[in-house]
Amino acid sequence: MIKGLYEAHLPVSNLQNSIIFYKKLGLELAYQKGQVAFFWIVKGESWLGLWESDSVHLKYHPSIRHLAFKIDEEDLEHVKEWLSSLGIEVRTEFGFTPEHQPLVLPNNPHAHAAIYFSDPDGNSLELITPLRLDVDEDLTMMSFEEWRMRQSI
Repeated sequence: MIKGLYEAHLPVSNLQNSIIFYKKLGLELAYQKGQVAFFWIVKGESWLGLWESDSVHLKYHPSIRHLAFKIDEEDLEHVKEWLSSLGIEVRTEFGFTPEHQPLVLPNNPHAHAAIYFSDPDGNSLELITPLRLDVDEDLTMMSFEEWRMRQSI
């Protein structure tokens, strides 16, 4: 029945600034009217709704102000350079500084690699890719660089 996630929504304080930011990430503006805009993440499959609001600066919690975009594992090698070229800074997450990201999330029996940054309103954004699924192996959180070295042993 369920085939995927179609939409997610984030509050923004200035819709025009946010439109510029999300276009910079390569998302296509699908619809805009009044204080709302929708961007295609994957056209016809998933989109992001941005809602201009006075109540943007709610205390952060991943359940209300976090969005993860899927990327391919091959993109991890250049993701920091790509974000930097867009003027976007990687932020420290889970104690991992930008220099030590992407990081590997040990969601046993799965592992994902991710990198974290924020939009202009401080909404948490993540670029993430699965590294392995359904492998029962205890891991600790580590940098993706360390993960690759362990995989080559």
